[in-house]
Amino acid sequence: MVDTSHGARVGEFRGTAGPYWSLRPVGGGAEWEAEPARVRPADPIERLRAEITRANRRSRGELL
Repeated sequence: MVDTSHGARVGEFRGTAGPYWSLRPVGGGAEWEAEPARVRPADPIERLRAEITRANRRSRGELL
């Protein structure tokens, strides 16, 4: 999912929290809340970019 209110931040849908959706970064990290009206499905390129970013961070030892 892409949260357009947070600069096109890509995250995985985790559930709902009241009127908001909980999203989590593809590479792990803290969840954030997004307005459902400002969220859209990620296209394949956006998803791939997020996964490559995660792999690069992991190779540098920034993620376990």
